Amino acid sequence: MNVPADEGQFLSMLLKVMNAKKTIEVGVFTGYSLLATALALPFDGKVIAIDPDREAYEAGLPFIEKAGVAHKIQFISSDAITVIKEFLDNGEEGTFDFAFVDADKENYINYHEELLKLVKVGGLIAYDNTLWSGTVALVDEELSQEWIDQIGENRIFLRKLNTFLAADSRIELVQLSIGDGLTLCRRIK
Repeated sequence: MNVPADEGQFLSMLLKVMNAKKTIEVGVFTGYSLLATALALPFDGKVIAIDPDREAYEAGLPFIEKAGVAHKIQFISSDAITVIKEFLDNGEEGTFDFAFVDADKENYINYHEELLKLVKVGGLIAYDNTLWSGTVALVDEELSQEWIDQIGENRIFLRKLNTFLAADSRIELVQLSIGDGLTLCRRIK
């Protein structure tokens, strides 16, 4: 359930190249990608970390503290849509450099709509797991029932997301085969 190490390193380098200072992460789990992000940001950088499972976040918190980056992280135990809308209501539109989404695949499209408002023009939104073990490219007849049962409905949600993003004129898109698929969306409108 963690981001693979190569993906974490890639995101870290990407954030450094972007000179990102203000980011948001939807879905934290134990905080590996959060740690990679916080380490990439400057001393005064900020990561808003949203996850309803505070206990999982706290399991990884000692590593964040040991790395000396806890001051960069604002953890919010909540559902993400509510928090994102609160940021928008408080005048934060277009103030984030980067967003990373790795939770609640069913709501990826909903997150996209709200994060496009929150992330500045030229900023990036990254979606994890968009290849879903390669199954998003397969038709149902190519999958055994056992495999369909194992991968669940997330495959369908991610296929819809990929189709939606490919047609979204507000972004430039690249889908990478790093980890289980990483989609980067650069906001252009």
